[in-house]
Amino acid sequence: MTLHTSLRNLLDHAQARSARIGRRGLAAAQRMPVLSAGLLLVAGMACGAGIQSAQVATLQARLDGQQAQVEQTRREAQREVNALAARLGELQAQANRLNALGDRLTRVGQLGDGEFDFNKPVGIGGAGPVQDMAAGALRDGMGQVEADLRASGDQLSVLEALLFDRELDRSATPSRMPVAKGYITSGFGGRADPFGGGSQYHKGIDFDANTGDKVLSVADGVVSFAGRRSGYGIVVEVDHGNGYVTRYAHNSRLVARVGDLVRGGQEIAKAGSTGRSTGAHVHFEVWENGRVVNPSKFLGQDNRHG
Repeated sequence: MTLHTSLRNLLDHAQARSARIGRRGLAAAQRMPVLSAGLLLVAGMACGAGIQSAQVATLQARLDGQQAQVEQTRREAQREVNALAARLGELQAQANRLNALGDRLTRVGQLGDGEFDFNKPVGIGGAGPVQDMAAGALRDGMGQVEADLRASGDQLSVLEALLFDRELDRSATPSRMPVAKGYITSGFGGRADPFGGGSQYHKGIDFDANTGDKVLSVADGVVSFAGRRSGYGIVVEVDHGNGYVTRYAHNSRLVARVGDLVRGGQEIAKAGSTGRSTGAHVHFEVWENGRVVNPSKFLGQDNRHG
């Protein structure tokens, strides 16, 4: 091989290597736009993901805030419902009190059923349409009902006091028999004196009785005298507090004492024949405002007692 040939071979080899390097560089250069585009796409996706993540975080924060507001609104609404329920309970208690008071007054006043039947539901009605009621309107309506119940309660309380006073007056008015059983042996007014003849003004009524029979108070009252009086023997007097005083005479012994509170029909003495008497009996007198009156107009007025 000649030197020329060797040099030629080296030149060809160098040119071939240079061509290969050139081709590689060209290929690399041709691949650069694709790589750049890929890098840009990845960067864009990353940026887009960051933006979406920020939007999601913002929306989540808004949702959390709305949920907190909803929960706050729910708690406030529940507090208002609880307050209305407590007020409704108070109104129901007032209504129950008025119903009980009305029932008691119906019995005390001896009123009939019908409009005074407090256990009967009240009939109500009305045509539509029906619409939702605002909370404020409900509170105002309950306030008006409460005011009406309070006014009705005050009126019924006054009526109760009046009826109670009337019942006390009736209970303290002579209206019973002073003996459980027996008949009248001597009436009120002028009569023949049973001792020695002549006339006599009889201040009471005499009832037949056996010694030891119960003598009964004819009304509620307080024992104002218990002891002996001239001509009357052993006497009990009851002050009924309304201008009436009743006297029970010729008893064999006392049961009640001065100051005792007695009820109508309660035993206060035992029948006998003490004092100016011809035999066992009960002498009964009624005094009205310091003046003796005929007891017969009071006897048996209260048919509930016997």
